[in-house]
Amino acid sequence: MVELAGLEPVVKGWEDVALSFPEIRRYGRHLIMPEVGMKGQKRLKAAKALVVGAGGLGSPVSLYLTAAGVGRIGIVDFDNIDETNLQRQVIFTTEDVDRPKVEVAKERLRRLNPHVDVVTYNSPIDSSNALNIIKDYDIVIDATDNFPTRYLLNDACVFLGKPLVYGSIFRFDGQVSVFYAGKGPCYRCLYPEPPPPGLVPSCAEGGVLGVLPGIIGSLQANEAIKLILGVGRPLIGKLLLVDALSMNFRELSFQRDRNCPVCGDNPTIRELIDYEAFCGVRVTGEELGASFSVTPEQFKEMVERGERVELIDVREPVEWEICHIPGAKLIPLGQLTSRLHEIDQTKKLVVYCHTGQRSSLAVKLLRDIGISRAFNLAGGIDAYSERIDPSIPRY
Repeated sequence: MVELAGLEPVVKGWEDVALSFPEIRRYGRHLIMPEVGMKGQKRLKAAKALVVGAGGLGSPVSLYLTAAGVGRIGIVDFDNIDETNLQRQVIFTTEDVDRPKVEVAKERLRRLNPHVDVVTYNSPIDSSNALNIIKDYDIVIDATDNFPTRYLLNDACVFLGKPLVYGSIFRFDGQVSVFYAGKGPCYRCLYPEPPPPGLVPSCAEGGVLGVLPGIIGSLQANEAIKLILGVGRPLIGKLLLVDALSMNFRELSFQRDRNCPVCGDNPTIRELIDYEAFCGVRVTGEELGASFSVTPEQFKEMVERGERVELIDVREPVEWEICHIPGAKLIPLGQLTSRLHEIDQTKKLVVYCHTGQRSSLAVKLLRDIGISRAFNLAGGIDAYSERIDPSIPRY
């Protein structure tokens, strides 16, 4: 078996693991590879991998780790399956809509490989439970889509000495890396501070090519398997950038930051913190204040009473083409400050986007510059369609 010099396999106690005849038959194409063999397959069987997120990235990661014979796979997710997930979350089917993701994922994985133990956590992972969950696993795969959880997983893995396989996706672009404190840099060494809230749109706001999570998730599964086997060159200190539109792969190198507050020479963060506050998440959404928002029902009543209302849509033109509320004016969020002269400030302003995140930022911006009669349409056009006007398609 050709092992990676200088990096021990992350799995211990594999020597006492045995493969049954059915397992030898199942994993035969692994066993004839010198980089895997019986020794490597026993390491896979002894391994315990935690997949945080059962969505676009978590689907291929969990499917391929299960097929490879990783002995225990933990899955953390607290969402139910939505129709919009099915464009990319290939572990689910149409019949699964509205069911808990982890419940369906466990069923699929058990049918794929009954030799694998699947453990599910149908709850958010946060500072109160992250260390307790992660401590029982050899490796963690970050298949999440938000900055607070990324920083949380990084810090928890640093404290516990666990490798973290990172992936992220947006539109046609993806990233993959391995953060392994003690062996190389951590996530904070690459991204010391989160971006300002709202600067980086989510996949729900910006979209993602359906096959991209399959590409990035498969690369994450590959990195996890390499770490379990102790072979090859993992992406430690490397950031792989994938452009699916041009099919271009680039690799950037980065080093451990000696001043990193978590893995540096003199760390200042020694326990898990409030990551939503750290990432500024609470500045947006409901935290903007109920007095600055109107529900779809309240907006409908305002219109029916004949109030003078200016309705502003801060989504992108491609979203406007899908649907919009009659009477709205399209001013994308990025153009808002340069097009203030187009807004009738003598009227009450109601601002909406897809689900209310971008519009809450727009309202905060408007109020900060003195436009005090600006209100966020809570839940955005999605809530308006669901509760007021079903003739507007949802996406």
